[in-house]
Amino acid sequence: MHADVHHLLHTVEAAELHSTAAEFRLPRTSLRTRVGWTLVEVGLRLTTQGREAVATAPRATAAVQPA
Repeated sequence: MHADVHHLLHTVEAAELHSTAAEFRLPRTSLRTRVGWTLVEVGLRLTTQGREAVATAPRATAAVQPA
């Protein structure tokens, strides 16, 4: 196969692959948005863990019994 024909076929096939891949590509979000939602998720995890730890912690007065 001649080099020019090979290059032309490669260019056409690459363009088809790029257009097919563009259909499945997710929209890009900004870094600020991604970091913001990550911080919200971490904050929610911390608050739910804090509530569970407080609810399940034994009381200090119950552990100490008078002699």
